[in-house]
Amino acid sequence: MNIVSKLVEVHVFRMKGKHLEFLLLKRSEREIYPGLWQMVSGKIRKNEKAYSTAVRELKEETNLSPKKLWIVPNVNSFYDAGGNSMNLIPVFAALVDETLEVRISREHTDFRWLSKSEAIKRLAWDGQRKSVEIISNYFLKEMNFLNFSEVKIAGKQFYCG
Repeated sequence: MNIVSKLVEVHVFRMKGKHLEFLLLKRSEREIYPGLWQMVSGKIRKNEKAYSTAVRELKEETNLSPKKLWIVPNVNSFYDAGGNSMNLIPVFAALVDETLEVRISREHTDFRWLSKSEAIKRLAWDGQRKSVEIISNYFLKEMNFLNFSEVKIAGKQFYCG
């Protein structure tokens, strides 16, 4: 069995006063897992850094760019029986400007800005729900306790800080 990392998850959020709102996208009927609500996700291209994939997929799927990007201390995972591989998925949190307009790609048919509890109800997998909990706790309660690594964005260059 191989261990691979070919995908990323990007939990997009905005601040509304003292509350977070998470962006969820509804998958198109033409896609795998039709009608499923999810965060931004996508495949890592050859020689692409996972954090670069996160920014690229965010732009492709929503037309948004992050104000700030963090590595969430959580790795999602699943077993692929067809490829007999264990897939590890790095998780990112992307803060976006609350005034920007979301324009979804053809991969999705709808989007919603949701509270933490509403987002958790719509997400299908436990690891995704756990990431929303971690992000919410970090930004609203325990900023000094959890250790999120910010990915610095300088123009179009990215580096982990």
